[in-house]
Amino acid sequence: MDSKALTACAQKVALELPFTEHCWPFGPEYEVFKVSGKIFMLMGKAHGRLHVSLKSDPQKSLLNQQIYQGIEPGYHLNKKHWISIYAAEDITPALIADLVNDSWHLVVDKLPKKEQKKLRPGG
Repeated sequence: MDSKALTACAQKVALELPFTEHCWPFGPEYEVFKVSGKIFMLMGKAHGRLHVSLKSDPQKSLLNQQIYQGIEPGYHLNKKHWISIYAAEDITPALIADLVNDSWHLVVDKLPKKEQKKLRPGG
Protein backbone atom coordinates (compact mmCIF):
# COMPACT_ATOMS: atom_id res chain seq x y z
CA MET A 1 0.00 0.00 0.00
CA ASP A 2 1.44 3.39 -0.95
CA SER A 3 1.33 6.54 1.23
CA LYS A 4 -1.69 8.13 -0.45
CA ALA A 5 -3.74 4.93 -0.24
CA LEU A 6 -2.69 4.46 3.39
CA THR A 7 -3.83 7.92 4.49
CA ALA A 8 -7.01 7.81 2.36
CA CYS A 9 -7.97 4.42 3.81
CA ALA A 10 -7.26 5.47 7.41
CA GLN A 11 -9.22 8.72 6.98
CA LYS A 12 -12.21 6.91 5.45
CA VAL A 13 -12.33 4.37 8.30
CA ALA A 14 -11.92 7.06 10.99
CA LEU A 15 -14.66 9.27 9.57
CA GLU A 16 -17.08 6.32 9.48
CA LEU A 17 -16.71 5.80 13.25
CA PRO A 18 -19.41 7.46 15.36
CA PHE A 19 -18.81 10.95 16.76
CA THR A 20 -15.43 11.38 15.05
CA GLU A 21 -14.17 14.97 14.83
CA HIS A 22 -11.64 15.85 12.10
CA CYS A 23 -9.56 18.93 12.92
CA TRP A 24 -6.16 20.66 12.58
CA PRO A 25 -5.20 21.91 16.08
CA PHE A 26 -1.44 21.65 15.34
CA GLY A 27 -1.61 23.45 11.98
CA PRO A 28 -2.36 22.32 8.44
CA GLU A 29 0.45 19.76 8.32
CA TYR A 30 -1.18 17.44 10.89
CA GLU A 31 -4.68 16.04 10.50
CA VAL A 32 -6.17 15.04 13.85
CA PHE A 33 -9.11 12.73 14.52
CA LYS A 34 -10.81 12.83 17.92
CA VAL A 35 -13.67 11.21 19.75
CA SER A 36 -15.14 13.07 22.71
CA GLY A 37 -12.26 15.56 22.54
CA LYS A 38 -9.58 12.84 22.78
CA ILE A 39 -7.16 12.10 19.93
CA PHE A 40 -7.24 8.59 18.49
CA MET A 41 -5.48 9.22 15.14
CA LEU A 42 -3.01 11.68 13.63
CA MET A 43 -1.79 11.92 10.04
CA GLY A 44 1.24 13.87 8.89
CA LYS A 45 4.76 13.67 7.47
CA ALA A 46 7.91 12.54 9.23
CA HIS A 47 11.24 12.80 7.42
CA GLY A 48 9.37 13.24 4.13
CA ARG A 49 7.20 10.14 4.64
CA LEU A 50 3.45 10.24 5.21
CA HIS A 51 2.34 8.34 8.28
CA VAL A 52 -0.76 7.49 10.30
CA SER A 53 -0.33 7.37 14.08
CA LEU A 54 -2.76 5.46 16.27
CA LYS A 55 -3.25 4.50 19.90
CA SER A 56 -2.41 0.85 20.42
CA ASP A 57 -2.44 -1.69 23.20
CA PRO A 58 1.23 -1.99 24.31
CA GLN A 59 1.43 -5.78 23.77
CA LYS A 60 -0.34 -5.63 20.40
CA SER A 61 1.91 -2.73 19.44
CA LEU A 62 5.09 -4.73 20.04
CA LEU A 63 3.71 -7.74 18.19
CA ASN A 64 2.59 -5.65 15.19
CA GLN A 65 6.00 -3.96 15.03
CA GLN A 66 7.63 -7.40 14.79
CA ILE A 67 5.17 -8.68 12.17
CA TYR A 68 4.71 -5.66 9.88
CA GLN A 69 7.53 -3.79 8.19
CA GLY A 70 5.35 -0.63 7.95
CA ILE A 71 4.57 -0.35 11.68
CA GLU A 72 6.96 1.53 13.98
CA PRO A 73 6.76 3.09 17.45
CA GLY A 74 4.72 6.32 17.44
CA TYR A 75 6.53 9.25 15.85
CA HIS A 76 6.88 12.02 18.47
CA LEU A 77 4.39 10.17 20.69
CA ASN A 78 4.49 7.81 23.66
CA LYS A 79 6.27 4.80 22.14
CA LYS A 80 4.47 2.38 24.46
CA HIS A 81 0.91 3.48 23.62
CA TRP A 82 1.17 4.77 20.03
CA ILE A 83 2.25 3.31 16.69
CA SER A 84 3.01 5.00 13.38
CA ILE A 85 2.14 3.23 10.16
CA TYR A 86 4.08 3.92 6.97
CA ALA A 87 3.54 2.74 3.40
CA ALA A 88 4.76 -0.84 2.94
CA GLU A 89 3.78 -3.92 0.98
CA ASP A 90 2.51 -5.70 4.10
CA ILE A 91 0.08 -2.93 5.10
CA THR A 92 -3.45 -3.74 3.87
CA PRO A 93 -6.80 -1.93 4.03
CA ALA A 94 -8.11 -4.63 6.40
CA LEU A 95 -5.16 -4.11 8.76
CA ILE A 96 -5.65 -0.32 8.69
CA ALA A 97 -9.37 -0.75 9.46
CA ASP A 98 -8.59 -3.02 12.43
CA LEU A 99 -5.94 -0.67 13.84
CA VAL A 100 -8.08 2.48 13.46
CA ASN A 101 -11.04 0.73 15.11
CA ASP A 102 -8.81 -0.53 17.95
CA SER A 103 -7.51 3.00 18.51
CA TRP A 104 -11.03 4.50 18.63
CA HIS A 105 -12.19 1.85 21.10
CA LEU A 106 -9.10 2.26 23.32
CA VAL A 107 -9.88 5.98 23.66
CA VAL A 108 -13.60 5.40 24.30
CA ASP A 109 -12.79 2.69 26.89
CA LYS A 110 -10.94 5.32 28.98
CA LEU A 111 -13.93 7.71 29.06
CA PRO A 112 -16.51 7.80 31.87
CA LYS A 113 -19.19 5.07 31.59
CA LYS A 114 -21.93 7.64 30.87
CA GLU A 115 -19.92 9.02 27.92
CA GLN A 116 -19.18 5.48 26.66
CA LYS A 117 -22.91 4.67 26.60
CA LYS A 118 -23.57 7.84 24.55
CA LEU A 119 -20.82 6.94 22.04
CA ARG A 120 -21.69 3.23 21.88
CA PRO A 121 -25.46 3.13 22.52
CA GLY A 122 -25.78 -0.53 21.58
CA GLY A 123 -22.79 -1.65 23.67
